[in-house]
Amino acid sequence: MKKFKTVSKNVIKVDGYSQVTGQAQYVDDIDLRDMLHIKLLTSPHPHALIEELDTSSAEKVPGVAIILTYKNVPQVPHTTAGQGYPEPSPYDTYMFSQKVRYVGDRVAAVAAESEAIAEEALGLIKVKYKELEPVLDLEKAMEPGSPLIHDEKESTGIFDPQRNLPSHTEAEFGELEKAFKESDAIIENSYYYHYAQHVPIEPHITICYLDEKNRIVIRTSTQVPFHVRRIVAQCLEIPVSKIRVIKPRVGGAFGVKQEILLEDITAMVTYRTGKPARFNFTRREEFSISRTRHPMKITMKIGATKDGKIIADKMYVLSNTGAYGSHALTVASNAASKVLPLYPTENVKFTTDVVYTNLPVGGAYRGYGGTQGHFAQECAIDELAEKLNIDPLEFRIKNHIIKGGTSPIFKAIGEGKEGTEMYINSCGLPRCIKLGAKEIQWKKMRKIKDKGRYRRGVGCCILMQGSSIPYVDMGAAFIKMNEDGSFNLQIGATDLGTGSDTVLAQIAAEVLEVPVEKIIVYSSDTDLTPFDVGAYASSTTYLSGQAVRKCAEKVRKQIIEVGGKMLSAKTKDLEVDEGYVVHSGSGKKVSYSEISNYSLYANEQFQIMDTASSISYESPPPFSAHFGLVEVDTFTGKIKVLKYVAAVDCGTAIHPRLAEGQVEGAVINAMSSALTEEYIFSENGRLLNNNFWDYKIFSAMDVPEFKTILVPTYEKSGPYGAKSVSEICTNGPAPVISNAVAHALGIRLRSTPFRPDVVLKAIDDSGLK
Repeated sequence: MKKFKTVSKNVIKVDGYSQVTGQAQYVDDIDLRDMLHIKLLTSPHPHALIEELDTSSAEKVPGVAIILTYKNVPQVPHTTAGQGYPEPSPYDTYMFSQKVRYVGDRVAAVAAESEAIAEEALGLIKVKYKELEPVLDLEKAMEPGSPLIHDEKESTGIFDPQRNLPSHTEAEFGELEKAFKESDAIIENSYYYHYAQHVPIEPHITICYLDEKNRIVIRTSTQVPFHVRRIVAQCLEIPVSKIRVIKPRVGGAFGVKQEILLEDITAMVTYRTGKPARFNFTRREEFSISRTRHPMKITMKIGATKDGKIIADKMYVLSNTGAYGSHALTVASNAASKVLPLYPTENVKFTTDVVYTNLPVGGAYRGYGGTQGHFAQECAIDELAEKLNIDPLEFRIKNHIIKGGTSPIFKAIGEGKEGTEMYINSCGLPRCIKLGAKEIQWKKMRKIKDKGRYRRGVGCCILMQGSSIPYVDMGAAFIKMNEDGSFNLQIGATDLGTGSDTVLAQIAAEVLEVPVEKIIVYSSDTDLTPFDVGAYASSTTYLSGQAVRKCAEKVRKQIIEVGGKMLSAKTKDLEVDEGYVVHSGSGKKVSYSEISNYSLYANEQFQIMDTASSISYESPPPFSAHFGLVEVDTFTGKIKVLKYVAAVDCGTAIHPRLAEGQVEGAVINAMSSALTEEYIFSENGRLLNNNFWDYKIFSAMDVPEFKTILVPTYEKSGPYGAKSVSEICTNGPAPVISNAVAHALGIRLRSTPFRPDVVLKAIDDSGLK
C-alpha cells in the first residue's frame, strides 16, 4: 500500500479541543432577544378528519404571537425526505393538513414568548375530529377495501393510492423457476425487522431569525442543509435566495436528521412575525413524531446445488412507511440493491411493496434498508447451509462476490430510477473472513455442545453496502491560501460528529503537503460553502473527499506556478515538500508564506484559490465479515453477547481511529436494536413507550468484548483509495446473533427484537430441555 504523510494517520480532530472543552457551538448555544418558543398540538387519533378547529381562545392568551394551522398556511404538497432533486419520494405531506394520519400528526403550532405560555395556549385549542378507520397492519394495508390513507388529489408521486402503495419495484433476470427446479436444496422463509428509533443525544432543534437584509436564517441540527433550504423555500413559497441555512455542531443523527421536520414551521413563524423563533422536540416527541427505521417483512427463497453453489435467489420486500412516504421507495430498494449482489447469480428476482399505515413514519436510518435486507438474507444463507450440511462460513466463501465480479442488480436498482452497471474493483472480503474467523476461533467454537442452563453459540454473517449514489450525489469544495501558508477549506459536507471535517482536512493536507493544523475548515453554510447533498448514503469521505482532493490539486498547481516565477524555474522542475516549493535540481526553495505574500502583494497580484466538484459514477461497496459468540440463559431467555468481531474493508481508512469508532458505534447501535429496542403500541396506534425508562438502549455496561479489524484495500475511484465505512456495520448484529442462537439452541429467531420472552417461547415451542 502507498505510504502517506497525513492520510491514514490518527491526527487530532480539527474540532477536538472545542468538543472536549465544551466550546463547540450547537444549535441551542445561542439565545436571541425576544425569541418565540414553539409547541405543537398533535393528533390523538391514528386516522381522522378535523371537522372544527377553533384557536380563538388560545390566541387571546397574553404572550401568544401566532398560531399556525391548515387554515392559514399554504397547502403545498412536498416530501420531508432530504434527498436529491427531483426527489424519488412522493409529495404526500403538507405543513398542516385537515386530515391527520397517525397519533402525533400535526394539528397546530403555537409560537409564544415562553414554552409555558405556548403550552397553556395549546390546551385552549378546540378540535372536533371525525374518526376514520385506521390501518395498523402492514399486511392488510393493500388489501381490497382497506381504508385509504392518502385520498387527496393534490399529492403526487404515489404509486397506487387506492391500495395504500406509495411505491412498488420489481425486476427479474435469468430463468428463475428453471433454476429452482434444478436446485438440490431450497430454503424459503420470511423474516421481520421491527420499528426502531435513532435516539440521538440531541433531539431535533431549529432556531430561525431574520438577518439585516430581512432574509430568513435557519440554524438547525441537520444532515442536509441544502435540502433544508430548498424544501423550506418550497413550503413557504419564497425563493431560496431568501433563506440561509447554517449547520453548527450536531449531537448525533444516524439518518433521522435527513428529514425536514421543524424547519418549515420555525421559518414560517419567523417569516410571519419577524421575530426569532425556537422549536425543539422533547424526547417523547422525538420517539413519537420524528422518524423511525422502516419495519419490513422480507421473504427469501434461495436455491443451491448439493455441492453448495447458489443458483437461484428471490426476495420479496414488504415495507411499512407509516403515514407518509418519506424515503419509501429508496429504503425498500436498498434492501435489495445493497444485499442481493453479495451472492451473485444469473437467476435472481426482487419485488418491493411499500405500504402506508396509520403508524409512525419511517425514514432514513443508518443502514438504510440494508439492515433489514441483510438480516433476512444472512439468516436464510445459514439455514440453507444447514440444510446442505455445509459449514455456514465455508458456504459463504464459496458464493460471495469477488474482485472483478458484478451483478445485474447494480444496473436494475438506483435511487428512484435505474442504477448503473458496476464491477467490483476492490474487495477485501476474503481477508475479512479469514481474520475475523481467526479472532473468534470459529472452528473451535463451532464444536461447542453445551447442555446445561447456559448455552453458547457462535454465528457469522458477511456484508456489503455502497459509497454514495451514482449519477445523483454531488459534492464541492473551495480552498484559498492565506499569507502564513495556511488554507481555508470550505465544504458543504456535513459533519455529524463523525469526524468528516477532520477527514476532509486530511485529504487537503495530503495534497498540499502541510500539517492538518494548516487547514482551517468551515462546513455546511448555504451562503458561504459550496453545494453538497449532505451526510447520507455513505457519501462524505468517498464523494466530498474526491471534491476536496481535486480542489487541492488545482490550488497546488497555482502554488507551484507562483513558486516558479519566484525561483525563475520551469514548473516541471518543481515539487512541493512540507510547505515549500523546491527546485529539484538546485534545491532552492520558497515557503508557502512567501508564495502567498508574493501572489497577494508583489507582482500580478491574485488570490491563490480554486473550487472543484465531484459526482459519483459508481458506488464501490465496502465489505465486512462479522462474528459473534453468545450465551443464552435457557431459564430466562436472555441473550448475552460475549464477544463480537467486525473485520471491515473500507479501502484506505483516512483516519483509522475514526473509522474504528464508526464500526464500533454502528455495531453497538444495531446490537441494542436487535436485543432490547422495540416500539409498543396501543390498540389505536399510540406509542406507549416513548421514553428511556421503557425503551431500553445499550449503555457502556452492555457492551461486550469487541474487536475491530480494518482490512486495507485500495479503491481507485475514491480519494487515496477510500471507500465508505459509516453504515455497513449496522447490518451485522441481528443476523449474527440469530445465527449464533441457532447454533446454541437449534432454534431459529426470524423476527426482531430477540427479547427474552420471545426466546423462551421459541424454546418452549421447540421442546428443548
